[in-house]
Amino acid sequence: MVEDRLAVERVLAGQKDAYEVIVRKYQARAYRAALGWVGNGEDALDLSQDAFVKAFRALGRYDRARPFFAWFYVILRNTCFNFLRRCRRERTVSLDLVPEGAAATEDEAKRAELKRRVWRAIAALPGPIREVMVLKYFDELSYREIAEAAGCPIGTVMSRLYYGRKKLRQELEGYHRG
Repeated sequence: MVEDRLAVERVLAGQKDAYEVIVRKYQARAYRAALGWVGNGEDALDLSQDAFVKAFRALGRYDRARPFFAWFYVILRNTCFNFLRRCRRERTVSLDLVPEGAAATEDEAKRAELKRRVWRAIAALPGPIREVMVLKYFDELSYREIAEAAGCPIGTVMSRLYYGRKKLRQELEGYHRG
């Protein structure tokens, strides 16, 4: 948090290249969060970059007493919501994470199929539940950090995680039996 605060202060003092420290630190997290919302790798990359630009422009409004990522996450989430509203299309699960072509072994084919099923199950979760699942299991945030980023009480985070795990278990149950 101190590193973020110093970088922000340098940017606000006119050293615009200091923002690169923040972007490099959070770009992977931002991408994963956006991917969890929009389900498409290219869109997630574009949206996470757009959110960094918006955050840069709004940096003067950042409260340095708060963690940077929690503040940035609100911008990213709103950017993703606006995109989804504009598109009004069915979200499709990105299979960018699954290697193209036939798998070399049966184990690789099973892993690829499991990845596809997991991403489909995640994409099928309601938005607020998908959000906390992505923050917990992809970004590995604590309950407190998730609550701050999502703007909800810790109890709500816990119940959304419980419901999300339950739904994923139901969706993937048939696959594991087979």
